[in-house]
Amino acid sequence: MRGLNALLIICLFQSQLQAQTIACCPASSTESFAQFASDRSFVMSHPNLRPYIYKSQLGKSIVFKAADGRDAYGFEIRSGKPSNNYVFVIHEWWGLNDYIKKESARLWADLGNANIIAIDLYDGKVAANREDASKLMSQATSDRIIAILKGAIAYVGPSARIFSIGWCFGGGWSLQASLLAGDQADGCVMYYGMPEKDLDKLKILHADVLGIFANKDQWINPKLVDEFEANMKKAGKKLIVKRYEADHAFANPSNPSYDKIARESAYGQTLAFLKERLK
Repeated sequence: MRGLNALLIICLFQSQLQAQTIACCPASSTESFAQFASDRSFVMSHPNLRPYIYKSQLGKSIVFKAADGRDAYGFEIRSGKPSNNYVFVIHEWWGLNDYIKKESARLWADLGNANIIAIDLYDGKVAANREDASKLMSQATSDRIIAILKGAIAYVGPSARIFSIGWCFGGGWSLQASLLAGDQADGCVMYYGMPEKDLDKLKILHADVLGIFANKDQWINPKLVDEFEANMKKAGKKLIVKRYEADHAFANPSNPSYDKIARESAYGQTLAFLKERLK
């Protein structure tokens, strides 16, 4: 009996210790978003993509070294004239597909004086359906993604002025890319991505941020956006928030919640924000 009691005490102690560890080490903002991959309602809110093929005459696939020494991948469209402006385009949970390449080409044409690099956070994998996307997002580790982003920053060089834009999964990583870029970061656009909650991290942010959010979003909801606004104010950073009476992923034409009017308005806000900061 004494042995059994001792075993029960040990198990109880281990459970309490594990609970304390979880409480003191909460998931990061990007890890919190990745956890949506196990939320069936989130998965089902993203219909399977319609077939979409885009062939670019301007862009090319690139390979660069990530900070962990492994190869990383992207899609690059160079500016028509020499420019130190680089826009990192960060894909949704689907991966670097032809839709993101088309969006990259649109930005390149409309901005005029920037190099565009769509960064592949999935190491060449692209989801064919929402089940695949759920697996890819849940399997993508923060350490690997940070290594890829650091590699992209090294690829463009120390004289580059770095801007970023991302949607959904990529929206949160757009903000993280700006944090990683330090004083090279000059502008960040995040569409309904998970905000950073760590004030110490926000305090070192160099770039202004344009946050585009949807009031009907169940995941990156208005309360979360309010908290982000308050934290950015505490950190002394500039955040411009645009809220739309739309749902999560409203800017993607393949989504049933697609809102064309809101998408075009948000894109206009994006161009104005970036053009004001491009030199």
